[in-house]
This record gives sequence, structure tokens and C-alpha cells, in this order.
Amino acid sequence: MAQHKDDPHEPHFPLLHRNPPGSAPTSAVRVHAAQEWFAFVWRALIGNGIESWLKADRAAMPNEIDEGAPGNATPIGAPGPIKEIDVLWINAGLSCDGDTIAMTAATQPSIEDIVRGGLPWIPKVNFLNLFLAYENGDDFLARFHRAARGALEPFILVVEGSIPDETNKAEGYWASFGTDRETGQPITTCEWIDRLAPKAWAIMAAGTCATYGGIHAMEGNPTGCMGLADYLGWRWKSKAGIPVVCVPGCPVQPDNFMETLLYLLHMAAGRAPMIPLDDALRPTWLFGQTVHEGCDRGGYYEQAEFAEDYGARTCIVKLGCWGPVVQCNVGKRGWMAGIGGCPNVGGICIGCTMPGFPDKFMPFMNQPPGSLLSSKAVMTYGRTIHALRRFTQASLNKEPSWRRRRDG
Repeated sequence: MAQHKDDPHEPHFPLLHRNPPGSAPTSAVRVHAAQEWFAFVWRALIGNGIESWLKADRAAMPNEIDEGAPGNATPIGAPGPIKEIDVLWINAGLSCDGDTIAMTAATQPSIEDIVRGGLPWIPKVNFLNLFLAYENGDDFLARFHRAARGALEPFILVVEGSIPDETNKAEGYWASFGTDRETGQPITTCEWIDRLAPKAWAIMAAGTCATYGGIHAMEGNPTGCMGLADYLGWRWKSKAGIPVVCVPGCPVQPDNFMETLLYLLHMAAGRAPMIPLDDALRPTWLFGQTVHEGCDRGGYYEQAEFAEDYGARTCIVKLGCWGPVVQCNVGKRGWMAGIGGCPNVGGICIGCTMPGFPDKFMPFMNQPPGSLLSSKAVMTYGRTIHALRRFTQASLNKEPSWRRRRDG
């Protein structure tokens, strides 16, 4: 971006071409108009001192201390912001790898935005995921071994998949990630977590299997598997004083995971306070509301309009939807680029972001017991309210009486 010849602060955007005199406007002319408007706004901001304010703000940020951090944790921004960080992703828990695949659909931000340095004020990120890496075999595992030795710092460890109990059998193993060079034996997923967790700057659990055990942790499963917080301890904290950060979902909602990772990167840069988590270690701003509170079918519930079959546009709670009690933002956020999401496309909520999933939500297609009472209660007044609203609506659909052409 070139500078204007008369003002070193004013950006100037040269046009590649202009219309000849008397010709019809084209997109280039409109682009030029937008550029001139941007230059005008820029001059106004500089004139009002925004540049000095930004400089002062940047100077203050590295000294910010997180008052909510534990006493033995390093204050955010001290001794200095992190300039470069590795993200090491282990997808060798018990899983379908759906969280890795889901993450590639994120747009707010996308993985490309983070890895290619498209976002300001975050460290340089080296992202290592088995499905996305060019490396393979020993070359791929090299950075994991370095991190385990303490030769690669700082790093964020991402775990995908349930954590099995490797002590509940006489021989064999449930899950592994690579092979030990000296013994030739598989390195179990639990061994990797034991080696890397004490050295990690932060740990993220991606998807419900990693956060709370998920499908594999159903009652009676032979693996004895669990979530990452169950394995490490619910009060565990990283060397930076950060608890296990859980981003549940089956699979994880793409933007939820990437937005949480972005928050941690802002923390690493000294530009954000300690990440706010609820009692289930979920980011509060993502999981503070229920599906029902963000569902576009919620109005039908209030008016006691319940679907009896799939394909209806009315409330689907009687078909087995747990949305009124499940903490998830998919109704508002959608799935990919704001499109989709379980209730938005007619699918019932089966509670996949909750620690009690799946056992406490089964059988999936049955109406939730709690909704039996609430749906009956709402029917006593919902239909009356609906009728009154239709009456008001009919009145509002008519013009005022004085809007008439007078005869004579």
C-alpha cells in the first residue's frame, strides 16, 4: 500500500485502470470510490488521535496481569508474549477422527488463517496434525519426541478421542501413536499424554470423546475409557496455569474449536485474560446458553405447536429433542459458514455436548421425560396466546381507516 505524496499517514491505492471520459461506470470506478472513502476515514481517525491511542494500548498490553490466574502461574504477558508456538494434535484416542475432519470446515477463523499468519496479534503457529501434515512416520513423530524431551517449547497439546484404561487387562493395548525406536513396541496414547501434559503450555480436548468419554465410554464398554479431564484430573492445570480446555461436540462444531484455539493464542501473545470456563471446563461464551434459547423453532414451543412427524417446521421436542436443557450454540451458529446445525435442518438434539452423553440421553428417539410436563403446561396457555397473536396480527395487516381516497 503506497503512501500519499502529501501526507505520509494517508494510504493511497493506485487504480490499475480508469474508465475513459464519457464511458459507463464499471467496477473499477466503484472500487476507486471505495478507496477514496477509506482514505477519508483514515484521515479522520488520524486527526482524532487514534494512532496515539493504539500505540498506548499496545504498550500497555504486555504488562497486563490476569488476576484470575492461580498464584503460581506466570502472569499473562510476563516475562513476555510468546512469539512462536507449536500445536501438537494427537488423534490416537478412541475416535472416528471426525473432529479433525470437522475442523477443516472452520471459517471463523479457518485453520489457514492461523497457520498462514493471516490474523494479527497472535504467535506464529506450527500446526502438526496427522491428516494435514506433509511429514509421515518417524518424521511426523519427531516433534512429539522433542516435546516429550522438553526440547520443543512452548506447545499446545490437542487430544482427540477417548482415553482408554490401559491397566484393565493382562496384555495388549487399546490405542497407540507411533512406535518406540528402542523397544519396537507401540507407544500408547496414555504414555504420550503422560509425557507431554507436564510440559504443555495448554491442553485442549477436541470433541466429546476427548472431553467426557463420548460414545466409547458407554456403560459396559471393555476399554474403561474416559475423557481427558477424568484422566488428568478435573483440577489439573498446565505449566501456564491453564485448566484442560474442553470443546465438546460429536463431532466438534468447527468454528467453536478454532475460536477457542484463537483465544488461547491471544492469551499466549499476552492480549487476553485467563480463558473463562464453566464447571464442565467448556468456554462459557460458547456453551452458556441452551440449544432451545438459540433455536429458530423456539417460538413454536411457546405457542404449543409441536411436530408429530419429521419434516415439520414446528418444535420437535416431542420427537426426542433435548434442546431445552442442552448447552450448545449450534442453533445460532449453524455448522458450516452459518448453515446447518441439528435443529435448523430438522434433526433432534441428542445432547452430544454434555458430560452425560450418551447414556443419560438414551433412547434417542423418545421424548425427554422432563418435556412431558413442560409441553403439557405450555399447551394450557400457548394456544390461547397464539390465538390472541393471530387476532392482533390480523389487525396489523390492515391499513388505518384514514388512508382512503376521498370522493368528490
